[in-house]
Amino acid sequence: MDKSQSTGLLFEISHKGRRCHLLPDCDVPTKTSAELLDKKYLSNDPTHLPEMAEIDIVRHFVNLSTKNMAIDCNFYPLGSCTMKYNPKRHERLGALSGLAHVHPLQDDQTCQGMLEILWEMQNYLAEIAGLDGVSLQPAAGAQGELTALLVAAAYFRDKKEKRTKVLIPDSAHGTNPASAAIAGFDTITIKSNARGRVDMDDLISKIDSQTAVFMITNPNTLGLFDEQIVQITDLIHKAGGLVYLDGANMNAILGITRPGDFGADMMHYNVHKTFTGPHGAGGPGSGPIAVRKQLIPFLPAPLIIKTNEGFKLDYDRPKSIGRVRSFFGNVGILLRGYFYIRTLGPDGLKQVSQNAVLNANYLLSLLKDSFDVPHGDRCMHEFVASARTLRRDKKISAMDIGKRLLDFGYHAPTVYFPLVVSEAMMMEPTETESKETLDHFAQTLIKIRDEDAEFLHGAPHTLDISRPDEVKAAKEPMLRWKK
Repeated sequence: MDKSQSTGLLFEISHKGRRCHLLPDCDVPTKTSAELLDKKYLSNDPTHLPEMAEIDIVRHFVNLSTKNMAIDCNFYPLGSCTMKYNPKRHERLGALSGLAHVHPLQDDQTCQGMLEILWEMQNYLAEIAGLDGVSLQPAAGAQGELTALLVAAAYFRDKKEKRTKVLIPDSAHGTNPASAAIAGFDTITIKSNARGRVDMDDLISKIDSQTAVFMITNPNTLGLFDEQIVQITDLIHKAGGLVYLDGANMNAILGITRPGDFGADMMHYNVHKTFTGPHGAGGPGSGPIAVRKQLIPFLPAPLIIKTNEGFKLDYDRPKSIGRVRSFFGNVGILLRGYFYIRTLGPDGLKQVSQNAVLNANYLLSLLKDSFDVPHGDRCMHEFVASARTLRRDKKISAMDIGKRLLDFGYHAPTVYFPLVVSEAMMMEPTETESKETLDHFAQTLIKIRDEDAEFLHGAPHTLDISRPDEVKAAKEPMLRWKK
């Protein structure tokens, strides 16, 4: 096979005159473009689109697909991302005509089944969170954060309280301070203590009458559950503030504890993480938020309500912050999350977390004697190892290790995050990986640790692209092809 067929761009494998189909000339008299449109809207230049046969197009995209890393092909220990296997049963159910063919502009009475499923999903997520109301609208975790903070801002405006500060631990996800800033708040960083938890003295010193929200990820990005959480939430509530829980790590506590029970007032879910919706490459995502009773009036409209006549979208919400997503949200991912919850039930969801925590601790036990693990011998669903001594002694970085893993068919762990650990490698095996996979992955990491530094600096060695300039790619993206 001509290698250009598998690696070239569509423009590069184009052949003049080649088509997927041929249509006869139109025999119905029509007006020309020049007669229908003003000449200033017409281009005199050809479009320069690729000209290809169907087989060329199919082979091009199939060959490209084989270069992708995917959970169906590779182990993804991508910390904080919960890259678990996506059951194919959910795809079959999501493709049922009564679900896949519903249009968001249909009248409520014509899609009662869909509305009932989504109404039940609202209730399930509220129960799992230990909170009272849910909006399914936000399209991803970061938008869920922003939506919750906008709800908090509306709540304080309604109370005629001017609160300007959001307190955020230094181990938080980077989206937390960004969401707070977009919502109009000032962000105040709270230090971590030597155990990787919130430094209580630093927190207490920064709580005041301007405190609006304390944002916490629990378990945190170090894979540690902060057992001070009830004390923390009590302090914030006594100051009149709200507590927001970043739900990115809910995979560790499903069915074991509920954020509402330990004091959270708001939280988001990542349905595409915790409840096995496919994700990656920027989407598709879904980030519903759950809130306490006093915050329900400010949730995005519409919510689904149940009436004597059936289910309906309720737009009559005068205190709502308004819509944050087109139509009702990413329903395709919400459906897959619903199927997952219904399939497993309460006991099954608890077992998900138990197995996720077991797998993470097993992997940690295999690696802790070969790599630094700054915060202890035990973890929740993920842990953070460090390449800092390898960097010091052998000039081997976390980036070198992550790139070399690609040669063995593994996706790299999350590297250089959280920022509180130098040369961080955050690993999350999830509950869907086998003991054999974890054993082989650990053996591979130990093998890489012992390889020559210069050899590792050039990794990966088996892929078409080795070390692109990622900073330049982000700052100077090439979004169009030029000959």
